[in-house]
This record gives sequence, C-alpha cells and structure tokens, in this order.
Amino acid sequence: MADRLYTSSDADEVLSALRFETKLEKATLARIAFTLSLVKEGAGVAPSTSFSGGEMKRPTFIGEDEAFIRSLIVYIYGRRDFSEDAFFSNRSVIKNHIDSGAALMARMFQESGRSGEALIRRLVDEVEFSGRREQLGSGLDIFIGRTLLQRKDLIMELNNTAVHANSHLAIMGMPGVGKTQFLLKLLTDIRVQSNYQTNFIYFDYKGDVVDNARFLELARVQPFRLLQGGQSLPVNPFILPAYDEQTINVSAREKAESFASINSKLGVVQKGALTEAIRAAYAKRAATATPYPDFPDVLELAALAYEADGKKDDSLIEVLRDLSDFELFWRHGSEGAPIDRVSNRTLLIDLHAMPVLKELVAYLVIERLYKEMATLPDSPVTEGRRTIRTILVIDEAHNYLSQRNIFLERIIREGRSKGVVVFFASQSPNDYQQKFFNFQELLEFAYIFKCDGVAAGSVQGILGCSAKTAKDLQTEIARLEPWQVIARSQEKTEEFVKFTAEAFFKSYA
Repeated sequence: MADRLYTSSDADEVLSALRFETKLEKATLARIAFTLSLVKEGAGVAPSTSFSGGEMKRPTFIGEDEAFIRSLIVYIYGRRDFSEDAFFSNRSVIKNHIDSGAALMARMFQESGRSGEALIRRLVDEVEFSGRREQLGSGLDIFIGRTLLQRKDLIMELNNTAVHANSHLAIMGMPGVGKTQFLLKLLTDIRVQSNYQTNFIYFDYKGDVVDNARFLELARVQPFRLLQGGQSLPVNPFILPAYDEQTINVSAREKAESFASINSKLGVVQKGALTEAIRAAYAKRAATATPYPDFPDVLELAALAYEADGKKDDSLIEVLRDLSDFELFWRHGSEGAPIDRVSNRTLLIDLHAMPVLKELVAYLVIERLYKEMATLPDSPVTEGRRTIRTILVIDEAHNYLSQRNIFLERIIREGRSKGVVVFFASQSPNDYQQKFFNFQELLEFAYIFKCDGVAAGSVQGILGCSAKTAKDLQTEIARLEPWQVIARSQEKTEEFVKFTAEAFFKSYA
C-alpha cells in the first residue's frame, strides 16, 4: 500500500503559490484541488505523467476521511471499488485529480484578479452553485420601502409567477435622487436571499459602484476595471458552441450587425469587410486547440484585406484597433484561459474610464449571455416561484436603449422561462419609448424617482395608468423629494403608489 504520492511540478508550483496567497496549508489546498477536479472533470480526468513535484503523504491528505473519499470516487466513477494503487499512489485517481484541480485553481486565481481572498469567494460560489444548481424556487421577496402616509411596508415579490408575468425591472430618476443606492439594495438582498445562487452582470457606466467596497463584499461581486491598470475581461466574444461553417458564418454576420448598430459610420461595405475578417480569423485558428480568434486576429486580417485592395484605414479599422490595443477582452497569450460561462458569475464591469466603445463592450457581453441562455433548460418553478439564474444590470441605460441590440431584445422576450432577468437604471421614463422595440410593455416592475420633462404617454406606458392620471403625475414626478418614488400599486383599487425607497447604506450599514 503506497503511503505517499508526488504531484506534478506544475501542481506543486500552484499549491505553493496559493499557500502564500490564501494562508491555507498545502494539504488543504490539495484536497480542494482534488474535489474541484472530481466535480469538474469526473471520470474523464487526464492521467498525470509528471512526478517531479512535492510529496503528499497519505495520512496528511486522507486523515480520518478515507471512507468518505472512497465513496466520492466510487460514486463519480460508477465502480464498486478501487485497488490501493488506483486509490492512492503515483498512478492513482487522487493524484490525477490533484494535478488537474491545481491547474483549475490556477486559472480561477487568474480570473479572480490574482487575489487569494477573491479565489476563496469564487470557490465558495462554485460549491454553492453546483450544490444548489437548480434549487427548487425560493421566494425573492424584497423590502423596497414604506408608503409616504400610512408608512406601510412594501414588498416586491420578484419571482412570484402567480402575480407577475416576468421579473424585468426599471429604475428611473435624475442623478442624486437615490436610484443607485436603491438598486444596490435590491441586488444585495437578492444575492443574500438566494444564498448567492442568483448572479448578476452589472455594467457600471459612471464608476460610482466599483469603489463601493461594502457592496462588493456583501454581494460577492468580482469587479473588472477596464482601461485601469491593464485589467481586461477574461471573456472571449468569439467562443461558440460549435465551430462548423454555418455557425461561424451566422456569428460573423451577427457581430458585423452589432458593430454597425453601435457605430453609425459603419456602412454596408464595412459590415461585409468585418464579416469576412471574422471568418478568416476562425479559419486561422481552426487547427489549433483554441479554435476561436481574438480581436488582434480580426484586426490583422482586416488590415491585410484593406492593404490588398488598396483601401485606406477607415472607421472599421479604427474600432478594431481600439478593441485590440485597449486589451478589453481576453486574447491569445493571456495568462489563464477565458472563462467558460458568464451566466454563472457575478461580475461588475466598470466602463467609466473608457472614452469610446462602452456600448460595444456591453453589446458583446450581452450577446455571449444570450447564447448561453439559449442552451439552458427552463428554470424550475416550485409553488409559483421561478428560480432566477442571473440578472443583467444596465446602468445609465438611456445611453444604450436607443441602440438596436437584438440580443438584449431576445433576452427580454425569452428570458422569463430561462430565469434570466434585465434590470435597467436610467434618467427618465421617456427612455423606454423606442420605435423599434416596446420596452415599456415588458417591464413588470418600474420605479420612478424625480424626473424633469416626463411625457404623459411615457408615464402611462410605464405605470399602466389612465391618461388623466398620467397627466396629473407629470408635475408630481418633477417635484418628488430624494428617495421618494412613484410606482404601480399592488392594490387593484389604486393606479399608483407613492413611497420612500430603502437605501443600501441604511440596510447594510
């Protein structure tokens, strides 16, 4: 019976580095790596052929948990038992999973901004999410504030399908009236009440959220500060579910349409050039282990095509050069692999330092989220409560709603059954009156803070009230005090309710 094994040199290097970063013992980290790989790789883990790393003694690793560890392995592998050498030795499943899990942890460490504390939070989220992956619906009943006169508590039943057609939400108001604090309170409540099962992707346009350390801590958010300190998103917009010719062609055309919808300078010729450059970039990577291109690939091939045709650089080359030079997204040669899914992560994407491309970055992430959403099974519903998987949060949405985003529209239309929800924060109800898409009719929850110049038709569309009531509310909305909100009434006998919103800093002082 072997009483020790030797990890690979790569695994030993990872465990030693993480010991310094996390203050956990190497044996503890090895057990975490083993468990992570057992869950992620299962019986398909690759055999490890390197034995030049650190020594791992059987009593140190196994301790008093041999029966438990054997049971885990037997269950995962679907076998009745393992020999001693197959269980713990240099040729064992435990060694294979330690080495494999160390590589997974190294990648997670990179994705967590090389922070030991963030890595541990990430590991906790992984365990909670996998263990509660499709937890049968718990209620998300959020305290939002008290009515002005009666001081009655108001509760938002976010995922109650018996009451609400969907869970899409909008918060509207001028700067400084409390809408961001209200939004942070809602998001933190949702994270806590769902035991961190419900995730969100937050586009921070102003940069006033990313520095709220209390919110990041309580909501367990991973921030990405673009164009600050060389930080980029570990997301590759070119990853596809399959890499056959048809899937690549469709994706290339969709990306060209996406670019053109954001940048009015891109016409038919530029869209065609971009489509061809993306196709060529996939062809360039087709025979590699990572069959997806990055923006430097696309820029290189687009520039070569322009040179061959004797064309001068134009707005398309300019956009591609910015995307490449700013290193906003994962690129080949980056440390660590791109994250496999965005729909099971809680991310805060800080865009405020970007002089251009804010909407395009958001567009590409939204496209990725939609394509992941489309592959998901329907979200479970139990006792009228639908499990919400993730929330897409778009701050300063008035800068974005006028852009034709087909993937955002599809998420709003199709997200209900998948448990994917959209939260908007903008400056006025007027922002949701778009000719190409009726956002108003698909917003189940709408909260209006103080706004100037609100059209009566917008108020009527948002609240679902009568034309007379909407006209009367125009003046009242302009005179609201900070934290005062007008919303749809939960009572059938009333067209609206006026209340004082609860703030994040009050709830989580």
